[in-house]
Amino acid sequence: MRPGELLKARATINPYRHSAKLVFDRLMWDLNWKSWVSRKRLKRWKDIYLGQKAIIIGNGPSLNKVDFSLLEKARVFAFGLNKINLLFEKTSFRPDCIVSMNRYVLEQNRDFYSQTEIPLFLNATHHRKIRFRKNVIFLNFANEPRKFARDCSISMTQGHTVTYAALQLAFHMGFTKVGLIGCDHDFEAKGPPNATVISGKSDPDHFHPDYFAGGVKWQLPDYRSMEVHYELARDTYKRYGRKVFNCTEGGKLEVFERQTLPEFLES
Repeated sequence: MRPGELLKARATINPYRHSAKLVFDRLMWDLNWKSWVSRKRLKRWKDIYLGQKAIIIGNGPSLNKVDFSLLEKARVFAFGLNKINLLFEKTSFRPDCIVSMNRYVLEQNRDFYSQTEIPLFLNATHHRKIRFRKNVIFLNFANEPRKFARDCSISMTQGHTVTYAALQLAFHMGFTKVGLIGCDHDFEAKGPPNATVISGKSDPDHFHPDYFAGGVKWQLPDYRSMEVHYELARDTYKRYGRKVFNCTEGGKLEVFERQTLPEFLES
């Protein structure tokens, strides 16, 4: 918070004010016809891939090392995240769906989201920014940390990373084994967790130099909060006889058991 904002801040903390806003915002969304349609569509995805495996594609630099022909040959279900469309210029591979929840990503990538025919799972808070059509599902995110939605039709938790949202959706769809690629969990950019910063000329922290570049806004990672939620996802999958593997080449995410991508696809 800036010094000027600190001076303007209320001296007291009123939990009722915060709670009232949460209830009001949720009520407004529940009364919106897009919420009814999105919830109905989301229920159709429940357990339709029961017992199968899926890949969640992160956006780290290691993604440039992935042989996407392996995914095309294996025909494994793939979740793309955020600006995965920047990868399309390099490969014929396309994810089976795309998940995005961050407001800056949704603003910056809105033209693609409003045109693509790939199924989209997007943050409902920004539903006015994206053209609503048959392949779009808006997700409601509850302000409840350290929760994992096994059924995503009512609400989900953001968990400080879109990968966590994808892990919840993968469970919702019934996948038994989930592999992560491109989840480097290691950024060159430094600063306070969750801080909004202005990008430089080029982006060294994602698979494409233009991912966050040219003076656009983005938020720095909160490693510890991400790991807390990753641990919850790992433990939830395990409790229900499922498992998450980290198939990323390199990186610093050690919450999940590691496998190479070929090992995961062949197992």
